[in-house]
Amino acid sequence: MAKELDTSIQYLSGVGPKRAALLQRELGIETLSDLIHLYPFRYIDRSGITPIAEVAPDLAHVQLQATVVRRTLYGPGSAVVSQETDPIHWGACKRLSVIVRDDSGEMEIVFFKGIRWNYQRLVPGGTFLFFGKPQAFGARINIVHPEVDAAREADAVPGTLTGVYPSTEKLKAGGITGKVMCKLQSAALALCLPEIQETLPEYVLRDRGLVSLPYALRNIHFPKDTYTLQKATYRLKFEELFLLQLSLLKQKYIRSRGERGLLMPKVGPDFHACYNALPYELTGAQQRVIKEIRSDLMSGHQMNRLLQGDVGSGKTMVAVLSCLMAIGNGFQTCIMAPTEVLAQQHYANIQKYLKPTSVSCALLTGSTPQKERRAIHAALEDGSLGIIVGTHALLEDNVVFRNLGLAVIDEQHRFGVDQRSKLWSKGPLAEGAPAPLDFASLIPPTASQRVPPIYEAMGGHGPGGQDSFGQNRIPPHVLVMTATPIPRTLAMTLYGDLDVSVIDEMPPGRKPVQTMCIGQNRRAAMYKFMREEIARGRQVFVVYPLIFESEKLDLQNLEQGYEEIVRAFPLPGYKVAIVHGQQTAEEKNFNMAAFVAGRADILVSTTVIEVGVDVPNASVMVIESAQRFGLSQLHQLRGRVGRGAEKSYCILVKDVKTSKEAQQRLDLMCATEDGFEIAEQDMKMRGPGDLEGTQQSGLPINLGLASLARDGRLLEEARRYAMQILDADPTLATPKNAPLQRELRKNKYEIKDYSKIS
Repeated sequence: MAKELDTSIQYLSGVGPKRAALLQRELGIETLSDLIHLYPFRYIDRSGITPIAEVAPDLAHVQLQATVVRRTLYGPGSAVVSQETDPIHWGACKRLSVIVRDDSGEMEIVFFKGIRWNYQRLVPGGTFLFFGKPQAFGARINIVHPEVDAAREADAVPGTLTGVYPSTEKLKAGGITGKVMCKLQSAALALCLPEIQETLPEYVLRDRGLVSLPYALRNIHFPKDTYTLQKATYRLKFEELFLLQLSLLKQKYIRSRGERGLLMPKVGPDFHACYNALPYELTGAQQRVIKEIRSDLMSGHQMNRLLQGDVGSGKTMVAVLSCLMAIGNGFQTCIMAPTEVLAQQHYANIQKYLKPTSVSCALLTGSTPQKERRAIHAALEDGSLGIIVGTHALLEDNVVFRNLGLAVIDEQHRFGVDQRSKLWSKGPLAEGAPAPLDFASLIPPTASQRVPPIYEAMGGHGPGGQDSFGQNRIPPHVLVMTATPIPRTLAMTLYGDLDVSVIDEMPPGRKPVQTMCIGQNRRAAMYKFMREEIARGRQVFVVYPLIFESEKLDLQNLEQGYEEIVRAFPLPGYKVAIVHGQQTAEEKNFNMAAFVAGRADILVSTTVIEVGVDVPNASVMVIESAQRFGLSQLHQLRGRVGRGAEKSYCILVKDVKTSKEAQQRLDLMCATEDGFEIAEQDMKMRGPGDLEGTQQSGLPINLGLASLARDGRLLEEARRYAMQILDADPTLATPKNAPLQRELRKNKYEIKDYSKIS
């Protein structure tokens, strides 16, 4: 006989095939197990009785114990339907009014549905419990369609909290009301609780003071009181977060302990040369992150590190210095960007940083000419090329490295898992692989060269031990970067099996961007301001929303906007370029290059310029229909200005129809430039499954009860406890951890997230 938990929901009393199909379609409920794991999202306190005299329309819900005085049937237009006929003409009845009384007064109860059944049930003189939301109707207060139960005996023990479950209009229309859902849950629990198997070991329950799973499930649905609800909620939330973190960390433990990484004990003179030539001091956050990366490279285990940093925080500089450390140990490196524009931008910046060094660097994209491509391939194979910057072109099979030691992936969520995994196949072969090239020995350090404090604290400098290879191809170290600040709790979930570094400090001298929000009626004033900035030699971005490339309306808006800008800023005094996703790569690159080089004063664009475009001379960012963008996207776009020495501005232009939620986003943008604060607020406003730039399709698993926005402290507790368990038993092989091993084998914990490189 099949387990009750796996039984189809249609066989539960009160469901049947039709309601089962509705529950599956609306809530994804197919089995009894699915049903009992659908938790209430709030509770209504039904412990007290409200006197009728104290009922007010601003109360959320009230419970009355009152006696029926009289009942009246109404037809169309409030005409009274005769109650003297036998049978009563029920087809003519449109409304039932029931007057009820308690010791403090009288009030009206109204029904528009179930008229016949309620009329026959609510006989004058009968006493009932009525529970519902009071509302004002003219000068009177009534309750429409309350829940009706038999009156409570004087010595009866009242139920206190009633769960309210997720619902839809279709469910209600199909007869699955809140009351029906409670009955279904009660019936399902009666069948399932006897066979519920504990998911956590006894010692975990004891250590964490957790109630049993059957107790938790019973009291999450039908709590005896607030204390039992609190205990049940804590147990279920902790279990969700703990098993999620245990799954992620177990993968990390197995990888870090089982896979040997390329050993890189040196720093090398090229690191010295680049570091000493910097015209500024690195921020404390940059220095801290470089120390963390240095420690990984010296560990003998493969590095998988996520580098978070707000726009303009100096991630590229950290990436370059990390590459130079790898080169100092005789390895090659690659920096992979999601777009050709961003790859070109990285290449231009990196070339500047490498001037004091002996390191060669090349750019490989889809538009690289064949002659250059052949030369680059040859230089990669013979090891003479130290850093290769590129797009997806780096993943092609004919791109072969002699000794790839470090792969830097920028904006990694824009690359597919399969694409990123190809980097692993490009690491050095274990057996018979060529010896590491000692790029570092090409230029000996001078005697006067200072020792940067960065790596003095990281274990010294100079020659170290030889790299050793095992039997298999050794994957390169991986550093993934994102300019989208990710809330800490979300990072611990999305990237739970990566080490996370955060650059949370901006370089000195970077001026704040003044952000303002205006309506359509201020457009003339905005154009005047843009002309003034252009007269000062500055440039302007104008961005339009283009959420999907196929949205004809958006493209039309962009083209109309471009025409309006051209009319307002005509030739020969002004030059306007346009970039959008439906142009060819050549058109995009030509127009973008014109703006970057200063040949265009204004760039009208879609969000293709969201990431990576660096134009220090651009001082104004205008975002049209700003209410249509998410907070993360607005923050990314704002980061395109404020990169030079001049004062910069971000102007959010909102449409006439802007919702309250959208206005909250725009107000937050005007109030702060802190990307991490914006990300936290974004998660609270919209939930973690919808954060632009970090994930587009929800969390790795569905959290039934816990919330990353609200339960950050509990998530950290769960993560620390999971670490403690894995420190003692990394593979969960001991008998006491058998329940955990069993849970992690379930499909929902086979997590496929952005941190998976292989």
